[in-house]
Amino acid sequence: MVDAKKELLKDLSDSIVEMDEEKAVKTARVYIEHNYEPYEAIASGLAHGMGRAGKLYEEEEYYIPELLMCSDALYAGMDVVKPHLSKTASEQKYKAVIGVVEGDTHDIGKNLVKIMMETAGFDVVDLGRDVPPIDFVKTAQEIGANIIALSTLMTTTMDGMEQVIKLLPEYGLKDKVKVMVGGGPISPNYAKKIGADGYAPDALKAAKLAKLLVQEG
Repeated sequence: MVDAKKELLKDLSDSIVEMDEEKAVKTARVYIEHNYEPYEAIASGLAHGMGRAGKLYEEEEYYIPELLMCSDALYAGMDVVKPHLSKTASEQKYKAVIGVVEGDTHDIGKNLVKIMMETAGFDVVDLGRDVPPIDFVKTAQEIGANIIALSTLMTTTMDGMEQVIKLLPEYGLKDKVKVMVGGGPISPNYAKKIGADGYAPDALKAAKLAKLLVQEG
């Protein structure tokens, strides 16, 4: 017997890779009508598909125009699913600042983390890519952020992460803001070495880690 939920999740993922907005919307509606878990539709369906599209981009099978069409399909599907996500019990909105560190313009991973964090109930301010360390800190101070999420795919720009952490005390944020890091060359050991509060290898784990960090206070 075919597992209907599994099939729908696969179709959701495929709709993103196929850049098919209509399919994403239609499949998301059917998924929700079956009363399946909405969070999973994003994590194992839509975001999963975007992760696949990101890999195709890295392998130069897809280019920016394809990636943008994949994103359109992703957001179309998200619009169907989002209203059905249960609000966090506390109704407390945590705030996060996210971006790719200065010198790096690879933002697919960061975009996925942003989506998953929003899904997990965060208000996310996205600074984009090639972001100077000071901008992360100033923005976090302005909005009263609980978390700063830093991403890079290049070894040459990893130092920017440490610079952000070193700036926190100057702005009175050392014990107020948690810092999490991720991206290709980053490891748990590197995160520890620079004094980050956590490391996540992918978008789904990043959202879970963010929740853990803010709940720990």
